[in-house]
Amino acid sequence: MADTCDILISGGGIAGLTAAAAFGSAGFDVICVDPTAPVTERDAEGSDLRTTAFLQPAQELLQRCGLWDRLADHAAALQIMRIVDAGGEVPEPRVIKDFNAADLSDKPFGWNLPNWLLRREILARLDELSNVDFRPGVATTSLFTRTAEARVGLSDGSRVTTKLVIACDGRSSPMREAAGIAVNTTRYGQKALAFAVTHPKPHDNVSTEVHRSGGPFTMVPLPDHNGQPSSAIVWMERGPKAQELQALPTEEFEVAMTRRSCGQLGDLKLASRRTIWPIISQAAERLNGERLALMAEAAHVVPPIGAQGLNMSLGDLASLLELAEARRDGLGDTQMLEAYHKARHSEIKLRVKGIDMLNRASMLEARPLRDMRAAALNAFYSIAPVRKTLMRTGLGTK
Repeated sequence: MADTCDILISGGGIAGLTAAAAFGSAGFDVICVDPTAPVTERDAEGSDLRTTAFLQPAQELLQRCGLWDRLADHAAALQIMRIVDAGGEVPEPRVIKDFNAADLSDKPFGWNLPNWLLRREILARLDELSNVDFRPGVATTSLFTRTAEARVGLSDGSRVTTKLVIACDGRSSPMREAAGIAVNTTRYGQKALAFAVTHPKPHDNVSTEVHRSGGPFTMVPLPDHNGQPSSAIVWMERGPKAQELQALPTEEFEVAMTRRSCGQLGDLKLASRRTIWPIISQAAERLNGERLALMAEAAHVVPPIGAQGLNMSLGDLASLLELAEARRDGLGDTQMLEAYHKARHSEIKLRVKGIDMLNRASMLEARPLRDMRAAALNAFYSIAPVRKTLMRTGLGTK
């Protein structure tokens, strides 16, 4: 006999778990499955050492989910976004520009948290919701839809009958593939290294992107670690270079990353293991199928620039949640899902294209092109209305 629910969420990453909390808090019966059990301790094997910056618009959604109060004390505020161009002959700053959230509001741009901690706190919230059934170690394996319902096969041999399937199951989404929805993918030949560091200089709630070539070197504030200032690092390089860096002994790696950071925070010391993953851009041709909605990396993937990835996913979630609450009697029907596609698809295409352009600019090797990049940064920053428009666009506000 099949289980039944209002919403089946395929994927229990940060986006999928947040969706489960959001729809559960709104009173829907939710089943969420993921083939991998979440790791909720920093130093445990398999823990996700990347971080997520929740931008301003996400705060209200997290409050509605019952999550913000759990997260606030663990978050590092992002008050200033600093862009450093180090594209000269030697790796040292030649242009430094600060984008300050105080120019827009009394709130910071956002708040940064480690992904392993996010999983821990979101799972604690799901435990409070009797209408949410999270099943780790279980994957979706098949999808059969009719006008009135969807039937989803699971890897444990069970089936779920539901009104709406939400695919949060990654860039190779099995639910998207089962629905036959195509994607457009761009590969850059880049990889990203992610890890945590400590440093002698305080970060002062400044998130810093250092641009030279190969991709940005981004330092994002974290709460202190073992009594020392700490930051999360995402270091993007062309694939072979990234693999070489990943293989370096710790001391050599620390010298290389301090040099690449232009010494902005002093000598950097590893405070975690290093992880590495490939960089792509990807966008689904549609965000909906029969009884199916795509969100998060099942719908779009972007390089880790400007904290756009998960915040785009939360934009998907906010739109889906609004439509679902407005059409409880029509949950998952054609009208609701076409409205979702219309609300999100154009914005996603624009953001994917914009981040693609920023990433290509950050990869520039030729010195004249790097000089043009520095000149453009100077020009955009010097025009106050343009600077504020860029900040609002990055936040996803008007």
